[in-house]
Amino acid sequence: MTSPTSRAPLIKSAMNRMLISAAHKSSGKTLVSIGLCAALKKRGHAVQPYKKGPDYIDPMWLSQASGRPCRNLDLYLMEREEIVATFAQHSSAINLVEGNKGLYDGLALDGSNSNAALAKLLDLPVFLVIDARGMTRGIAPLILGYQAFDRDIDIAGVILNNLGGSRHEAKLRAVIEHYTDVPVIGAIHHDEQLGIIERHLGLMPSNESVESAAKIAQIGSVIEHQVDLDKLLAHSSKAPLTAPRQAELKVAPLADRVRIGVARDQAFGFYYADDLDALVASGAEIVPFDTLNDALLPDVDALYIGGGFPEVFAAGLEKNASMRNAIRQAIASGMPAYAECGGLMYLSRGITYQGRSYRMVGAIPGDVKMHDKPIGRGYVHLSEHADHPWPRPHAPDEQIRAHEFHYSSLENLPPDSRFAYRVARGHGIDGKQDGLILNNLLASYTHLRTIGSCYWTSRFVAFIRDVKMQRATLNRLENISIQQT
Repeated sequence: MTSPTSRAPLIKSAMNRMLISAAHKSSGKTLVSIGLCAALKKRGHAVQPYKKGPDYIDPMWLSQASGRPCRNLDLYLMEREEIVATFAQHSSAINLVEGNKGLYDGLALDGSNSNAALAKLLDLPVFLVIDARGMTRGIAPLILGYQAFDRDIDIAGVILNNLGGSRHEAKLRAVIEHYTDVPVIGAIHHDEQLGIIERHLGLMPSNESVESAAKIAQIGSVIEHQVDLDKLLAHSSKAPLTAPRQAELKVAPLADRVRIGVARDQAFGFYYADDLDALVASGAEIVPFDTLNDALLPDVDALYIGGGFPEVFAAGLEKNASMRNAIRQAIASGMPAYAECGGLMYLSRGITYQGRSYRMVGAIPGDVKMHDKPIGRGYVHLSEHADHPWPRPHAPDEQIRAHEFHYSSLENLPPDSRFAYRVARGHGIDGKQDGLILNNLLASYTHLRTIGSCYWTSRFVAFIRDVKMQRATLNRLENISIQQT
């Protein structure tokens, strides 16, 4: 197993890089980031998007807008060297990082996992998206305060959002020019339709919306006309960033490859690009299948069902009984399978949502109930139990850092249920345990990442390969026995 953070020859990243941040969440930075990716791509630029922190929905929109897989940079889950290496390895002509929450917000009191800390680590010019509704002269002390709080942060410009019209824009520009040295990069006027779209983006993954391309084009057009792209590029031009490149993962020989069926459809789409890359590098062929429309599973050696919103598509999932039966039989027969959050919900007996109950796969002897408030939300710390189906060969006592976000609970499990993890921080399945083990299935509310000491992808592929070889050996022995009799 090759660590993707092994030291390797130094490389230099592209010349343009930036962090799109804000004074506080819900300022419009996601809409601006998506629009910038779309507008710059339309101009013929190669744009590589990144998202700070654990997130699936924003990266899906950023990936579609840029045409490149978005990469997550997480100061809590990843080592600093991993972040720099990931950024450098995937960098392009223009590199755009969308922050989370506000510029100086983070879990640590010292700001060590804040957006500002990421800006320092990667030498990113910061463009503040400011929701300027109702503001005039007061915008100056806001900008000056953000500059003064940490002089090492390069606030390269501001993008004003939700402006009341041309007069409001003119006043803000005059105030900012008079009191600060920060350039105004863009001024986006209030548009109720854009507000609706932004709320939609925050709730709906792009894989669920047939209108996603049209929405991205609309956002891109607004940004193209109300943000000075040339000015943005001029103020985000930096000297090349020298960084350790991630060591190339050794791709397994074709003879050792395994086929993993991955649920990719409207109900399931929460997968990290780095994890999918690592699965392939470890020797897996990704075979997508559709839980809503495919009647049967493809010819695969294992299953991977990630997160999503199965409750929203529960009626369609229930209707596709042939797929549910195929998955249940595959897991019952010992096919290796890994399910996270939404995948766990789909594998249960059923989901109760908005007063209705829907039948699901039934591979897990438990029932899912949706709640109005999150049951598990945020970062988790896990300790592996001894009977984990694909345990870590190194540092087994070191806790795994990961994350969870679920409004559902898994109830009515048998009292003798087996689990792969003890939850030291977070909720998991019951507040104490996570990672339900059944046959060769591991199902958890936790979302893992192939980082730190976890590297779940290579371990899962090795487990699949072992099970495949054991089955092949048993089949040969059975054939020999039949021939002898």
